[in-house]
Amino acid sequence: MLVARMVAGAGSVLAMLSLSGCGFLWNCTDSTAERGEADVRVEIVDTDERPAGVTAEVTGWRREPHPQVPEEGDQIHFDIRFEGAEQAIDPAVDACAVDEDRVVLGCQTVYSHMDFGPDTGDEYLAVDHPERVAAVLLIPNDQSTQDRRTCEDDMKDGGGVHPPDMPRQGEQL
Repeated sequence: MLVARMVAGAGSVLAMLSLSGCGFLWNCTDSTAERGEADVRVEIVDTDERPAGVTAEVTGWRREPHPQVPEEGDQIHFDIRFEGAEQAIDPAVDACAVDEDRVVLGCQTVYSHMDFGPDTGDEYLAVDHPERVAAVLLIPNDQSTQDRRTCEDDMKDGGGVHPPDMPRQGEQL
């Protein structure tokens, strides 16, 4: 009789834990969004590849020393414009300097709120061989997601679709 009560009680506890979301096995899955096609002008997409209502465009670039560290030599100074970025939407894109074969020479993430006026701004990108740069391209995937915890990091709150990793030097876009 005592064993039957213990088994019945354990079942009740398990049922309560399951209903409260405190199950023993978390169903955590990680995936990475597919990287979109790089271009000079892109429509920013979220991790589900839905348009975010914002476009980003490299409006020009030049090779010159950064004014604060001219001794480091030439960097890529590029102008960028975000259209449709508002207070509630603060997207970020990866900007990559590429050679004539679209091989990545260097990348950095650019946020729509970084040192910009209403919609435009400029950034410097350091690359090993600035003389080889043929273009500055933008990756359309929004990189602004702050919560990038994976299932490995946090089984309960991690997981989901994550933005693609920034292209590495030597990758072709």
